[in-house]
Amino acid sequence: MKILVMGAGAVGCYYGAMLARAGHSVTLVGRQRHVEVINRDGLMLETAAFSERLPVHATVSPAAAADAELVLVCVKSGDTERAGQELAPHLAQGAIVLSLQNGVDNADRLAQVLGRPVIPAVVYVAVEMAGPGHVRHHGRGDLLIGDSARSQEIAALLTAASIPTTVSADVLAALWDKLIINCAFNALSAIPQLPYGELVKREQVLEVMHDVAAECLAVAAAAGIRVNSDPRLAIGKIAESMATQYSSTAQDLAAGRPSEIEHLNGYIVKTGARLQVPTPVNRVLYALVRLMERGPLSSDRRP
Repeated sequence: MKILVMGAGAVGCYYGAMLARAGHSVTLVGRQRHVEVINRDGLMLETAAFSERLPVHATVSPAAAADAELVLVCVKSGDTERAGQELAPHLAQGAIVLSLQNGVDNADRLAQVLGRPVIPAVVYVAVEMAGPGHVRHHGRGDLLIGDSARSQEIAALLTAASIPTTVSADVLAALWDKLIINCAFNALSAIPQLPYGELVKREQVLEVMHDVAAECLAVAAAAGIRVNSDPRLAIGKIAESMATQYSSTAQDLAAGRPSEIEHLNGYIVKTGARLQVPTPVNRVLYALVRLMERGPLSSDRRP
């Protein structure tokens, strides 16, 4: 199958690499520095079991979507509308679009821009970009996707590429499960720049994570969302299974990039305010990450 990955960051590169490894024709749309390395040397996929370079085409142009049968949208949540606008003129009529993004509303936002259905996916993977054209895998890699006329077909294709994928009729609840875990881990990993395994060993951190999760659950309940899992148990399991993983927010801050905090803890804070649910712990984490995104005051701005 001809597959386009819109957003060749860590998540996009990992799933693109796995699909290429299974024999599919994969094109990545990403930043120039990644594109140059990938086209010259191939995409480097590093896992605990193997490391190999894969022949993947890369480009900076969304026009490459013109002949894609499957499009995986992996851009950051703040870039969803822009990505949709760039893809819209080029998508084939029968192309299937999946949103592999953090947050709970990206598929709906993308569908509005594209004027076509978008299948939401919940992504369970620990990955990072170790350098230009080099993706490093730390754990998991499974997906849960929303139900549609072609979801079973796509799930089978992904599973055959060693990407275990299940179809859910209640994907919104799973997206909220993931959002709550992201809210618990992302900012707290980013602020001290610690991986999950080290993070949970620090004093009072687990208690703060549980406070974050409790606020998220209260907001979900007020919004009429029924979550599937117990976040307290999930936090412990993820800290163990992804012990070496730094959150995507931590990776963004370390690289000087804008993070997705607006669509994680920020989403909880704003939804809580709308529904009159207090979210003081999420508010503090959101505010701290936003301060860190802006960086230290330059010398000419200091008093």
